[in-house]
Amino acid sequence: MRGPDDLIALVRGYNPRTDEGLLRRAWSYGEAMHAGQMRRSGEPYFTHPVEVARLLAQQHLDDATLVTALLHDTVEDTRASRDEVEAGFGREVADLVDGVTKLTKMELAGGGDEQAENFRKLFMAMSRDLRVILVKLTDRLHNMRTLRHMPPEKQAKKARETMEIYAPLAGRMGMQWMREELEDLCFAVLNPVARRSILRRFATLEAASGDVIARIGEDIETVLARAGIAAEVSGRIKRPFSVWRKMEQKEIGFSRLSDIYGFRIVTRGAAATDDCYRALGAVHRRWKAVPGRFKDYISQPKSNGYRSLHTTVSGRDGKIVEVQIRTQEMHEVAESGVAAHWAYRDGVRAGNRFAVDPTEWVAQVSKAFDEASSHEEFLEAVKLEMYVDQVFCFTPKGDVIKLPRGATPLDFAYAIHTRIGHRTVGAKVDGMRAPLWTRLRNGQQVEIVTAEASAPQATWIDIVATGRAKAAIRRALKAERRAGHVRLGRELARVAFAAAGRNATEKAFRAAARPLGYDDAEHLLAAIGASEVAASRVIEALWPEAADGAADAEAPVAAAEAIIGPEAGTEFTRAPCCCPVPGERIVGITYRGDGVVAHAIDCPRLADFAEQTERWVDLHWHPGRHPARYAVPLEMTIANDAGVLGRICTSIGLAGANIADLRFEDTKPDFFRIAADVEVRDVEHLHAVMQAVEIDADVAALRRIRAAE
Repeated sequence: MRGPDDLIALVRGYNPRTDEGLLRRAWSYGEAMHAGQMRRSGEPYFTHPVEVARLLAQQHLDDATLVTALLHDTVEDTRASRDEVEAGFGREVADLVDGVTKLTKMELAGGGDEQAENFRKLFMAMSRDLRVILVKLTDRLHNMRTLRHMPPEKQAKKARETMEIYAPLAGRMGMQWMREELEDLCFAVLNPVARRSILRRFATLEAASGDVIARIGEDIETVLARAGIAAEVSGRIKRPFSVWRKMEQKEIGFSRLSDIYGFRIVTRGAAATDDCYRALGAVHRRWKAVPGRFKDYISQPKSNGYRSLHTTVSGRDGKIVEVQIRTQEMHEVAESGVAAHWAYRDGVRAGNRFAVDPTEWVAQVSKAFDEASSHEEFLEAVKLEMYVDQVFCFTPKGDVIKLPRGATPLDFAYAIHTRIGHRTVGAKVDGMRAPLWTRLRNGQQVEIVTAEASAPQATWIDIVATGRAKAAIRRALKAERRAGHVRLGRELARVAFAAAGRNATEKAFRAAARPLGYDDAEHLLAAIGASEVAASRVIEALWPEAADGAADAEAPVAAAEAIIGPEAGTEFTRAPCCCPVPGERIVGITYRGDGVVAHAIDCPRLADFAEQTERWVDLHWHPGRHPARYAVPLEMTIANDAGVLGRICTSIGLAGANIADLRFEDTKPDFFRIAADVEVRDVEHLHAVMQAVEIDADVAALRRIRAAE
């Protein structure tokens, strides 16, 4: 293993201001922490962090990221702690190391709630600092390069996770070179036979055709030179997995596959962007363009910042080749993706104007987690965002709408606005009516036809391709189902209330919601409509007396035995100031000639006897069933309308209580204020009676009169 000088020399090539001392200290600390640890290959374990740091240095990353790479396994695999790392290398490095450590412990493959939660943590880490994912992706790349030393079953598990999660994520971060290499490394593990077959075909092709790449490259250079365009030309044969995927997608054999060669033209000079289009014209004049294979990602860049012109032509000897044309700045973004946002040049951040900070995308995906009604929906939305390429379509006004490949006019409508999507009834593609399930292609103009009365259909879920559209449709369908359940529940409740001689009012539903475990009346009605709770349960919750009379079979407590505590033969009475009822805590106060008077424990009048503790008596209500004989004064304000008072008196009677006295305290043209002494069994009965009165729509206020009120 080489020493820190090689790494420092690599870094100084793009960052002369690098903190050489910091890198040396990180190297020494990491090497000491991993001392004695070995990889399965037999190499010292510290060779892995060093290679991760070298790969990041090749992407021109800053010192903090390189130090994180050197230390990224110390907290997880050695006796080092986060506090120790922070003390030695600062808060920034400690946060980055901590972020990478947490990602390493996550299981991102598989499915279910745990995977969804781990994805959420992944995107939270990315939103805090994107360098965490850069280190993690590079860590995974080096592990995949050395995977052959692992047991076969672990190789397969790592390869599947990488193919499913890390390779698409690298692509979404704009690091296409890393995505392609990760995919090919996984391909070698998961389908080695197919990969070896393609490599043999490559060898056969090269033996038959010679060095085709060099010859075609020279042809392109000659054409550009004649056009006076300064550019650098490079070519390569495509990776085995890329070839295999195209064979699978097009369902064709290797012999029928055309564009297995790819060439890149990187223009230089002051007019580099203009030279891209000039180079495209020169290539098309020299070779025949393949129809339908041109893409302009310069005028319409991908969301990860990728810009380039793509064309496919029939080159030397009829060979079909793909040509990508871009400027040097565009090339840096195409190669490094998000890393270009952090890259350094001459000791300062490079500041590439085409580099995109994907925090907006990360925030969008994180929002999807919050909006999704289930973990499955969230995982679906994330994978749709990660796995697809893009097409660019136009509105009739010329606005560009970016969509994933395979998107439909419905996706287009929801991309404009959720309201437009909900009201869609048809679409025109390039001026012609088209089914809503039509797969859109680059450059098409789409016009959405809407109607106010339209609503999403359940079949739309299978038509759309974007997570945004799927989530919006599911929410709308769920809301519609809920509205239907509420309507049905209201009708079922109305019938049940009418059969019991009650009025089905909103106040009644609100009062019943809490006892039955629902947040509000709408949730309760939806549950009734969905057959989750019977309407009769609502009546039982509001009027327990109507449920059944089984409790009446229990022998009532005699009046003389209602209170336990006074000496035998001592008479007792209820204090008129608080009128306590069974179920409430009570205390007695003795009076000469009057026996014991029972007060509620919170009665304000007890303060008058605070200094006369000898008069206090500990009292308890008999635990049995009491008859409805305890009068409690209530004050109610009711509407001055015909039949209101009679209806309220009926409600009190149906609740099993008796009105002992009724007094009109105040009369107004619109309201009466009435005082009524209602006889109840206990405190629960009192609450039931008050609830039966209060739920009447014409009762404006109701309260129990206590003490000196």
